[in-house]
Amino acid sequence: MQDLAADDVELHRRLADGDRAAFDELYRRYARLSYGLAYRLTTDATLAQDVVHDAFLALWRAPEAFDAARGAFRTFFLALVHHRAVDTIRREERLRARGERAANLEPLAGEDIADAVTEDSFLVLRRQQVREALTTLSREQEQVLEMAYLEGKTQVQIAEELGIPLGTVKTRTFAALRKLRGMLEETE
Repeated sequence: MQDLAADDVELHRRLADGDRAAFDELYRRYARLSYGLAYRLTTDATLAQDVVHDAFLALWRAPEAFDAARGAFRTFFLALVHHRAVDTIRREERLRARGERAANLEPLAGEDIADAVTEDSFLVLRRQQVREALTTLSREQEQVLEMAYLEGKTQVQIAEELGIPLGTVKTRTFAALRKLRGMLEETE
C-alpha cells in the first residue's frame, strides 16, 4: 500500500507537468473505485458516471489541488468524488422540488377569483421590481447568480467554469444577494 501511495504521488507529479499517460494510469487505478462510491451515494448509474467524469476533469484541470503533504492521493481523490456526489444529490433534489412545485400550480376548486387577481397583480409588480434590481448588479455578480439559480450549479462548479477562485464566487454571490435584498426591501 505504501508503494502504491508513493507511486500515486509520482503519477500526480507527472500529471501536474501535463503527462497524459500519468492521468490515464490514475484513471485506470481509481475509476472503478470512484464509480462505486458515487453510485452508493447517488443510487443512479448515470449520475454516478457524471460524478466520476467531473472529478477526473477537475483533477485534469487543476492538479495543484492535491497536496501530498496533507495526505494520500487516494484519500484526496475519493473525498473529491464524495463532495461531487453530494453536490449532485443536492442539485437533483432542488430540481425535483422545483418540478414538484411547478406541477402543483393548479388553482384549487372554489378558490376566490379576487385573490387570484390580487396575487397576479402583486407578482407582476414584484417581477418588475426584481428585474429593475437586477440591472444594478455588476456583470460578474449577475453571472454567478444566473449560474447558481437558473442553471443549478454549485459554487465550486461556477468557480471551475469561470476559472476564478471559490472565494471570489462566494463574495460575488453574497454581495449580489445583499444588494438585491436591500433594493427589494426599499420597494416594499
